[in-house]
Amino acid sequence: MSRVRRWRTRRCWRSGVPLKTFWERLKRRPIPMRLPDTKMAAYSRIPASTPAATDGRMLRSRSLVAPLVVGVVVLALATLPFDRAVVGAFAAAVLVVLSAIDIERGIIPNRIVLPAAALALTMQLALFPNHASEWTLAAVAGAAVFAIPHLFRPAWIGMGDAKLVLLIGAVLGWGVADAVLIAFACVFPVALLMFLLQGTAARKATIPLGPFLSLGALIVLLAPHLS
Repeated sequence: MSRVRRWRTRRCWRSGVPLKTFWERLKRRPIPMRLPDTKMAAYSRIPASTPAATDGRMLRSRSLVAPLVVGVVVLALATLPFDRAVVGAFAAAVLVVLSAIDIERGIIPNRIVLPAAALALTMQLALFPNHASEWTLAAVAGAAVFAIPHLFRPAWIGMGDAKLVLLIGAVLGWGVADAVLIAFACVFPVALLMFLLQGTAARKATIPLGPFLSLGALIVLLAPHLS
């Protein structure tokens, strides 16, 4: 038994609290735990009886990412032409990972999306030097279309979405416009459904745009080659 639990046990017996009540309180109070990457003590605020602590839903949701990544990579390699397969498979894997992070944490990490965009653009320029201007302009223009509204309405569109569009533009070229249209065509019904179910409370809710942008990009990337 840890030092904290022994101290709580002694305190419980001195105060005359029944044993059953003591254990119920103990399970719901934060227990000190040390994070592996830090030197500071942190506290777990999740009660032991909550579903997140007992059924491991977050772990199961993360376990779905690997099969999805493998699936889209295999699909890209099997359907895309040889000169597009490498870039397409790489982009598909990154888009799935970024979507999972955006759903779980509500962010699109710079340390993933920016190197991925730079690498995708480099591969495109190496494979298709005659279309260098197309890839570059599409990536920059797509990111600018999202970055400018972010300056005026940060709550509507995040800067991470603009960086994600930078990656999509580097992969699809001007096909990024089709990907964005598909994304908004998918997100509007979801927003409408939330409004119908939650009423005015839905105005305070946020919908991660990253998964919809990734879905639109994957459709534009893979759909023409599936027939």
